[in-house]
Amino acid sequence: MKQILEKHFGKFWLGAVYLFLYLPLFFMIVFSFNSTRQDANFTGFSLRWYEALTRDTKIVEGFWLSLKIAAVTGVLSAVLGTFAAFVLVRYRRFPGRTVFSGMVNAPLVMPEVVIGLSLLLLMVGAQNAFGWPERGMLTIILGHTLLGLAYGMVVIQSRLMEMDRAIEEAAMDLGAKPLQVFFLVTLPNIFQGILAAFLLAFTLSFDDVVISEFLSGPGVNTLPQVIFGYARRGINPTIYAAATLLIVTVTIGIVGYAVWVARSTRRREREIAAATRAELVALSPN
Repeated sequence: MKQILEKHFGKFWLGAVYLFLYLPLFFMIVFSFNSTRQDANFTGFSLRWYEALTRDTKIVEGFWLSLKIAAVTGVLSAVLGTFAAFVLVRYRRFPGRTVFSGMVNAPLVMPEVVIGLSLLLLMVGAQNAFGWPERGMLTIILGHTLLGLAYGMVVIQSRLMEMDRAIEEAAMDLGAKPLQVFFLVTLPNIFQGILAAFLLAFTLSFDDVVISEFLSGPGVNTLPQVIFGYARRGINPTIYAAATLLIVTVTIGIVGYAVWVARSTRRREREIAAATRAELVALSPN
């Protein structure tokens, strides 16, 4: 018995972790189809909460607002994160590098409450001084981009450090200008890192509550804010339905991305193998 436990302890532990993480999600999905508001007893299958979800304007408007904010945040975080990572990886020495690196990485270790409160004071001060910006969608995007930029930069930086610079040097030896090298050589090689940074920033923005609470204005509530407000007032199975739809959507997106990456990897491996065979044929004496 002891040997069996030692042999399969890792599997048991992994299974317990997955059970701890995903069992509550399973129960939430099940009770989103419950016919009553009870969260302890499943009284029958029903789609009433999904129908109620379509009539809940707060959740629908919050969803579209969160989607817009997350999309803009993801793009800005990926673009700015690419520039920041490129500067830190390719330019080892320049005045203020340490300060720049610390400022970019600070949101990774700073509590979101502190970030949200600091940004709130900044936005209020700017509004009092210049009359802009008013708290709302724009201020939330700015706050989320600050956080997403830090995470995106780390992902892209690791991809840049793994990239073989000999490819860029070969392109420059063939006459390509630095800008051409960046867009035609560097960018395609780090594209998967940029896409991962976009998805990470998109997810962080879509899921954020703390920063959104500080930076949102009257009548501007993201989906997590709406769900959090409903949860504080008691049980509302409409939240279960909304969360279930989000889980299904995210699962489809993750599976689709994994399939795309696998196909891209296999295609690249086939192209490399074909190029190697062609080179061997060209070099053969016959």
